[in-house]
Amino acid sequence: MATTTNYFDVVVIGAGPTGLGAAKRLSQINGPSWALFEVNPKAGGLSATDETPEGFLIDYGGHVVFSHYKYFDECLDEALPRAEDWHRHQRISYIRYKDTWVPYPFQNNISVLPIEDQVDCLDGMIDAALESRSATTKPTNFDEWTLRNLGKGISNAFMRPYSFKVWAIEPTKMQCQWLGERVAAPDVKKAVTNVLRNHTAGNWGPNATFRFPASGGTGGIWTAVAKTLPQRNLHFNQAVERIDEVQKVIHLADGSGVRYGSLITTMPLDRLVSQLTQKEQYSGCETLFHSATHVIGIGVRGFRPSRVGNTCWYYFPGDNCPFYRATIFSNYAPANVPRAEKLLPTLRLADGSSPESTQPTLGPYWSLLLEVSESRLKPVDRETIVEDCIKGLVNTGLLASSDEIVMTYHKYCDHGYPTPTLERNRILEEALPALKSRSIYSRGRFGSWKYEVSNQDHSFMLGVEAVDHIVYGSVELTLDYPDVVNGRKNDERSLHKMAGR
Repeated sequence: MATTTNYFDVVVIGAGPTGLGAAKRLSQINGPSWALFEVNPKAGGLSATDETPEGFLIDYGGHVVFSHYKYFDECLDEALPRAEDWHRHQRISYIRYKDTWVPYPFQNNISVLPIEDQVDCLDGMIDAALESRSATTKPTNFDEWTLRNLGKGISNAFMRPYSFKVWAIEPTKMQCQWLGERVAAPDVKKAVTNVLRNHTAGNWGPNATFRFPASGGTGGIWTAVAKTLPQRNLHFNQAVERIDEVQKVIHLADGSGVRYGSLITTMPLDRLVSQLTQKEQYSGCETLFHSATHVIGIGVRGFRPSRVGNTCWYYFPGDNCPFYRATIFSNYAPANVPRAEKLLPTLRLADGSSPESTQPTLGPYWSLLLEVSESRLKPVDRETIVEDCIKGLVNTGLLASSDEIVMTYHKYCDHGYPTPTLERNRILEEALPALKSRSIYSRGRFGSWKYEVSNQDHSFMLGVEAVDHIVYGSVELTLDYPDVVNGRKNDERSLHKMAGR
C-alpha cells in the first residue's frame, strides 16, 4: 500500500522544456506550493544531450535555439548570461536532390536543378497558381496542400518523398492546418526570375538565424535553467507509475504517493491516459499517431572537409540513405567534439574496411548527427541502422570512403514527432478539456501533441502559460492560438516584470 504524505498545490511531471517552464513560473509566484518529478537523473527531456565515452556530445535530435518569446529569451539569458556562453549562427542548409546540393528551401531554389526538373517544377507551380484562383474548397490533407501550393513537380521531386521520410506516414493521412511558418509558400514570379537569372534565394523561416550553447550541447541549456530553480522542489530519478485522477494522487515507483491540487504533466498524452484510473473516459488518445526517431552520431578524425564547410544541416529525400537529416554537429560548437590532443583509435573506415592501425592517435575531429524516422508504417532494421547510415553518408558524399570513424552512437527515442494526422484535432478537442476538468493539464511536445507549437521555445511557454492559467485564469495563447504566437514576437511577458506575481 502506497503511503501518501505530501500535498502540493501544483505538481509538475517532467523536467524537459515544458516542465522547466512551469517550474520557472511557479518559482516566481508567491503562493502555490509545488514540486517537480522527473524519471531521468538530469533535466532536458527530448532536448537533453549525451556525452560518448570518446568525448563527443550528441543531442537527442537536431535542435537549435530560436524564439518567438521575450520571456523564453530572458530565461535562457539568465541561465547562461555571458556572451561567451553562446555561439550564433546563420543557417546554411541544403537538400540533396539527385547529385545536386539545392539550397533550402527547395521551392525557392529550383534554379539549381537540372533543366528538365526546372521545367517540371515551374510547370507545376504555374498550374497550381492558376488553379488556386478558381478553387472553392480548402485542401483536405497535407498532400493536397502541397499540390495546390507548390505544384505537382515540386511535390513529386521533394515534398512527397521527404515528408514520408521524416513523418513515417503518407502525407495524404496528415492534415494541413499545422503548416503556418513550417513550409515556405512559393513566389512564382520570383521562381521564374531566379531560374532565368540563375539566382538562388536567401534564408527563409524562423530559424534562419539561431544560437547554440558553447558547451554542454542543447542539454546544457536545460541543466543551466534547472539550476536557477529552488533545488528542494526538484525530484530526479522519480518515475510515475500511475495517476489517480479522482483522488488527485500520483503514485511513484518507490511506492510513495503525492497529492496535488493541479497536475501539469509533460509525458506523452497516449502514455498519460494509460496511467489513469479511469482511462476508458479518454478513448481515442491511444490512436494518436507518432513516429520514433533514431539518433545516430558519427565521429570522424581529421579536419572538417571543404565539401562540408560551414553547413549546419542537410535534408535527404532520396532512398540512397536512411536518414532524413544530417547535422554537422561539430559546426555548432567546438566543444561538441574532443580536443585535437585527445588520443582515439580508429574503429573502421567509412567504406567498412579495417584501418591500418588501431593505435590511439591525435585528432582533430568533426562529427555528424543523423536522424532516422520509424513507425508501424515505416519499419527500420535496428540491428543494421548504424551501418546503413554510414553507407548512406558515403552514398551522399558527406563521407569519403577512406574517412576514419572514431565514434558511433545510437539512441532510440520512441516518441520523436507528434504527427498532425487527420484525426488529431478531434481527439485533442475531446481529451484535453476532459483532462482539464480533472485538474490535469497535459502540455508539451507530446503532452499537447501539437507539432505546430512543439519547438523548445513553444514547449517552455506551454508550461509557463499553464501555470498562469491555473493561478490567474489567463489564456493559454500557445496552446489555443498557435497561428497567433507563430505570427509575431510575443513580448508581453517579461521574466523580470512578472517576478513576484
